Amino acid sequence: MSANDRATITKPSEGPRVGVVGDIYRFLATGKETDGKYATFEAIVPPGSGPPPHIHSREEESFLILEGEMTFQLGDNRFVVGEGTFLNMPVGSLHCFKNESQRTARMLISIAPAGLEEMFLEVGLPLANRDSIAPPPTPADIEKLLAAAPRYGVTILVPEHTPGEPPEQHSALSE
Repeated sequence: MSANDRATITKPSEGPRVGVVGDIYRFLATGKETDGKYATFEAIVPPGSGPPPHIHSREEESFLILEGEMTFQLGDNRFVVGEGTFLNMPVGSLHCFKNESQRTARMLISIAPAGLEEMFLEVGLPLANRDSIAPPPTPADIEKLLAAAPRYGVTILVPEHTPGEPPEQHSALSE
């Protein structure tokens, strides 16, 4: 069988599943299966969950909302989007998503080129197929993600908060 004859087929009960700071990611195709061209994974995002603002220095990231509603930020712009909506975040753009609804959301996320999925596999908590929720993130889980991000070309902006003052964003990581 030649490389052109290979197909990646991932059934609903297949694909590595990890909990990453409260979300569940199930990997459908990784760079190992696509010769590094792209990776695609399903994201299950419970109410209140989602990553802080961040910047990818290497890959574009796209999202297709399959179920529920998500709030996205791209730079200073916010979008509340529902099922069937597609979004693409260019390399170098400040962006994030959060489930601000009361219902769990489900998305397909693709990154091109592949590679960032390795960070999620590294820092995520392996989950069984029967697990329907990821445990809430611990401070150690967050620190692990913050430590790994620069190795994958990701800058994460984390809230800095002093009691009595509004939260501000600052760059906690840089390459």
